Amino acid sequence: MEAPETVVVDKNKKGFYSVWAIPPDEVRARVKKLMEGLRSEFGGPQFEPHVTVVGAMSLTADDALEKFKSACNGLKAYNCTVNRVATGTFFYQCVFLLLHPTPEVAEPSSHCCGHFGYKSSTPYMPHLSLLYGDLTDDEKKIAQEKAHKLDEGIGSLSFPITRLQLWKTDTEDTTLKSWEMVAECNLSPD
Repeated sequence: MEAPETVVVDKNKKGFYSVWAIPPDEVRARVKKLMEGLRSEFGGPQFEPHVTVVGAMSLTADDALEKFKSACNGLKAYNCTVNRVATGTFFYQCVFLLLHPTPEVAEPSSHCCGHFGYKSSTPYMPHLSLLYGDLTDDEKKIAQEKAHKLDEGIGSLSFPITRLQLWKTDTEDTTLKSWEMVAECNLSPD
C-alpha cells in the first residue's frame, strides 16, 4: 500500500491579495448583465463586480488573512453612488463606473490600507470595473456608449456596501483564472 501523497504548503510563500467591496446581489446581477453585454462585443475576462478597497499587495496567505480580519473589525456598511461611466488608461481600468469619492466611500479604503500597510502613488479613485481589456481610445468610447445603451440608468446608480472580500489576485494573470476569493466579512450596519 502506498503512503498518501502529502502536499506541503510553504507558509512563507507570497501571493498577491486585494480587498474588494461587494455590491448587493441585485446590483451584482444588474452589473453582471451589463458586463456580459460589453464582453460579447469587446472580449475580455470574466470577473465578479467589485469596488477595489485595497489594491494588489504581495503577502503570505496567513498575513493577508490576519490583516483582512483586523481591517474588517469595527468597519461599518456604507453607501456608494455612481458619478458616470468612465474609461481608463490600462487593462484593469478599461471601462468602469466611477463612484463619487465621498468621505463615506474613501474612509473604508483609507482604514483598510492602513491595516495592510498599503501605500498608493495616486489618490483613491473608487470605481466598479465593467470591462478589463486593452482597447483603443475609440473602442473605449464605443464601449462607454454601449454601456449607456445596455443600461440607461447605470450612470446614477446608488447602492450600499455591506460586505468586503479578500481575493487572491495575481495581476500577471490577465485571464483571471487563478483569482479566487479567500475570505469575506459582513460590515456592521450604520
